[in-house]
Amino acid sequence: MNVPLWVAAPVIVLVTVAARADVRTRTIPNRLTFPALLLGLAVHGALGGADGLKSSLVGMAVAGGVLFPGWLFRWMGAGDVKLMAAVGAWLAWPQGLIGVLASLVMGGVISLIVALRRGMLRQALAGAAMIGAAVLARSSVVPPVTTGVRFPFALAVLAGSTFALWFRP
Repeated sequence: MNVPLWVAAPVIVLVTVAARADVRTRTIPNRLTFPALLLGLAVHGALGGADGLKSSLVGMAVAGGVLFPGWLFRWMGAGDVKLMAAVGAWLAWPQGLIGVLASLVMGGVISLIVALRRGMLRQALAGAAMIGAAVLARSSVVPPVTTGVRFPFALAVLAGSTFALWFRP
């Protein structure tokens, strides 16, 4: 494992509880994400001093910040962003970045599986291509292309965060 047990255990508990809630209710409760975020910052500050707190803050900002545009474009819920920020606070920098990137990859894999199972793979890939083209063209308007099919993104955060616990940059 690449992180200490005092980081790994809370992260696994957090993402497992969040994934369970997201699967059951399609929401991730604030009463889970906010205390987890604050506790992650506090523990890193207490055990690592100013440098620990700074690393935790950067992990939180990067992990939540990467998902924030997804919420703005309504591709994901605010709970997903808050969960990722809390995970980033626990993982700290640079593991928080690894966690969010791995979560996005896992979200893509889950999206492909869901689209394939629902017979919408062609539509999903066309939408992804339109979004990619807009980003590459540096367009200020990214099309809100969606199939309308949603899945509990906390499952992707669970997988991505678990990967980040083991990955050594």
